[in-house]
Amino acid sequence: MYHQMLRLWLPHFSDFSIIFFTPFYNRAPICVGLSKTNHMVESVGWFSQVNQPSSSNSLIFSEESKFPHSFGSFFQFFSVFSVSRLAGIDQAIHKLNVGHYTLDVKVSQLIDRLSKLDAKVGDLEDNIQEVYRHSKDNRKEIGRLEGCHKGQRLGYKCYLVYNNLADYAGASRKCLERGGRLAMPRDRKEQEALAAYIKGFFSPGNWPVWLGVNDLRSEGLYLFDDGTRVSYFQWRKHFLSSQPDGGKRENCVAMSSDDGDWWDHYCDRIMNYVCEFDDRVAL
Repeated sequence: MYHQMLRLWLPHFSDFSIIFFTPFYNRAPICVGLSKTNHMVESVGWFSQVNQPSSSNSLIFSEESKFPHSFGSFFQFFSVFSVSRLAGIDQAIHKLNVGHYTLDVKVSQLIDRLSKLDAKVGDLEDNIQEVYRHSKDNRKEIGRLEGCHKGQRLGYKCYLVYNNLADYAGASRKCLERGGRLAMPRDRKEQEALAAYIKGFFSPGNWPVWLGVNDLRSEGLYLFDDGTRVSYFQWRKHFLSSQPDGGKRENCVAMSSDDGDWWDHYCDRIMNYVCEFDDRVAL
């Protein structure tokens, strides 16, 4: 009955196809709407149904429908439709590519800005460290000048008592922050000058002050705070209480302000302290 048959699935109607038949008795094509599952399609809208029933679960549409009346016309219509859809897809892809490129440019610019900011932060950190170093040096210089201006000069040294309570470690740290160190009398002359200065400072009271002497490293091995070994001592000598007497418990040394004698004490005891500074202009 049919001379030619063409079945075509519409791309945007996934469950619907159109079948074209060219019968022997009529050269004009007949269009049939058929679902993928071969179920009857009730209406298509573009075609009018023929009264003659079909042998399959399909609808046969006559050539008098609004659909194009030949294969050529149909393919022309379908080609225009497909090209239009492809053009829209191409345009969307182009927009996506442009957007992606724009994002890449912005990300690259942000990375560049972050790199520059990191470099600036590094420079600022270096500057802060430099300012801190200068500030620390300035504090030390101010402390040294204050120590020699307010304290007691002796040769190339200056001594200054600080009437502030601190344990041994705290007193040592504060002297270092001021550009000095805990007092370290190395001979009789320095011992006598320091004892006289401390006695005059606290008179008429009697207050111990930390010296830069300890045996923390090894019991009985007394060292100055700078690590050198102590060769001169002024331990208290008394028949009731001779120093040192603390053994491993008392490892830090203080000077009594009334007589200048040395006593060993617990290092965490708080007391006043005396710092020494280098005097660049010897008297």
